[in-house]
Amino acid sequence: MFIAMNRFKVKKEECAAFEEVWRTRDSRLLEVPGFVSFQLLRGPEREDHVLYASHSLWENQDVFIAWTKSEQFRAAHAGAGERKPLTLGHPEFEGFEIVQSLENPNLTAQAAQ
Repeated sequence: MFIAMNRFKVKKEECAAFEEVWRTRDSRLLEVPGFVSFQLLRGPEREDHVLYASHSLWENQDVFIAWTKSEQFRAAHAGAGERKPLTLGHPEFEGFEIVQSLENPNLTAQAAQ
C-alpha cells in the first residue's frame, strides 16, 4: 500500500472556502484503478495559517503515479490555479510506502456488523 499526502498552509480567513472547494470538486478518484480511500484532514492552527493535509491510500505507488498522469487527474485539478489564493504557497507532497499496519480487530468486527 502507498499513502500520498499533500500539506497545505491555509490562510485562517480562507478555511471555510478551502474546505468547500474540496467538498464540491469532482475528484474522479473512484474512476481510477488502485484507489482505496481519501481523507481531508484539518490540523493545528498557527499564527498565520491552519495546517491541512490531503491523505489518499493506494494499492501501491505505481497506481498512484498512474493517477497523476491520468485524464481523471487533469480533470480533477482543472482550474485549480484560477481561484484566489487560499493557501500560503504551494502544497508540500509526501509519499509513503506502508511497511507495517495494525488494525483494532474489535473495531473492524463492529464495522462489519
